[in-house]
Amino acid sequence: MQTAPAASTGDVPTRLRRDPMTKPAPHQPSIVVMGTLALLLAACANPPQRDAPTAPSSAAFKEAPPGWIAAAPADTLEHGPWWSLFDDPVLDGLVPAVAVSNQNIAAAVAAYAQARALVREQRASLFPTASLNASASRAGAGRASPATGSTGNQERLGLSASWEPDLWGRIGGEVSAAGARAQASAADLAAARLSAQGEFVIDYLSLRETDAETALLRTTIEGYQRALQIAGNRYAAGVAPRTDVLQAQTQLANTQADLAGLERQRAQLEHAMAVLSGQAPANFTLPPGRWNSSTMPSMPVGVPSALLQRRPDIAAAERRVAAANTDVGVARTAFFPSLTLSADAGKNATRVADLLTSSATSWSLGIALAETLFDAGARPARVDQARASWEQSVAQYRQTVITAFQDVEDQLAAARVLEQQQALRRQASEAADLAEQQMLNRYRQGQVGYSDVVTAQIAALSARRTLMQVGVARQSAALSLIQALGGGWTATQDAAPLP
Repeated sequence: MQTAPAASTGDVPTRLRRDPMTKPAPHQPSIVVMGTLALLLAACANPPQRDAPTAPSSAAFKEAPPGWIAAAPADTLEHGPWWSLFDDPVLDGLVPAVAVSNQNIAAAVAAYAQARALVREQRASLFPTASLNASASRAGAGRASPATGSTGNQERLGLSASWEPDLWGRIGGEVSAAGARAQASAADLAAARLSAQGEFVIDYLSLRETDAETALLRTTIEGYQRALQIAGNRYAAGVAPRTDVLQAQTQLANTQADLAGLERQRAQLEHAMAVLSGQAPANFTLPPGRWNSSTMPSMPVGVPSALLQRRPDIAAAERRVAAANTDVGVARTAFFPSLTLSADAGKNATRVADLLTSSATSWSLGIALAETLFDAGARPARVDQARASWEQSVAQYRQTVITAFQDVEDQLAAARVLEQQQALRRQASEAADLAEQQMLNRYRQGQVGYSDVVTAQIAALSARRTLMQVGVARQSAALSLIQALGGGWTATQDAAPLP
């Protein structure tokens, strides 16, 4: 049972009780007077206004390619299935499972549910509480002779209620702060989902590039085996030294070892994808497939820096600023007195069976007003603490925005440079392939030694693998840009603007 606070220094309790056997005490203060006083004090309260923080901004990205212009406002943008930009049906079927089964996302979902429950708990404080109570006691008075002693039973069944009006906005502020933190938790959930899906897509692209490299090495090994046979035939015919055979064997063995390393790398990527999709590695298998190396998400001309407004981490940081600001107002309400209204009604009897028929009914109404007169600076210290926490959240919010701009600039620069590198690597690979073939033909004709062939083969294989690695690096950079912009750049509706 919640009751009015006990009288102490600074308390002004007032209770009206009526019992059939007693009369009201004279000269009791009126509840109306106390309520009027409380309302006058409430009119003097001035809750702090929220000051929205400003964040560093940029009209355009420095590393953006020519032609980028401001596009639609942020509130017309949504994330959507951004992974479909890679045009891979297998990937399209795998990614949605990450949002359902990933355990980090499941933990974020539970944290969001906890934050929403806290909002409901805080909101319940705005309403009165009622409780049913029952008690029983037995008492006696001792005398010289036990036979002449007296004992008696006392039972009580009552209903009580109490309510603390939110005169200064403390409870409302706590509800608002809890709501802001719930919104931050929702943004954390979106960030966890975007991170898990992005990591899964990167692992998938890397695995497919590994499949392509594996196929390349197997084809190369077949060529090296034929070269070894040629070197062996020339050695058997006495037209080539044994070192040619040894060099061919070394080249073949090294390439086979590289192939084994790729198989290990593929297994690790597959295991990582299993964990991201919420499965044990033994239960997840992805057969080798084709890598869409030519599929590269193209960035549209109209992508503005305002897309950063959709980033979940920025939204979460801004919501935490709002919650911290509200906490300052809640801390200030401690300077105002607390008011509690209470009511109690019940019946007394000497037997439990008489509780429902007894006429010994008692009731009470009460109002208590309490104000702290001295706390050695505890309340100002709590206000300063809340204000410092708000300043910290503002700094963290601004740092999050600055870091977001850096992420986008980094990926824009990477996309631009990698596109140039891919064109140059392609030229180098084509030239190395031609040099390898010509060197092998000249060896067959006895014009060059086998060491020249080995050198050409090493250069050609390295150029082919480097070209593939640049291709997957471009795709990874595009994916990182998608994540840096909050999940794609499709224009519809689903973005919360920055203040």
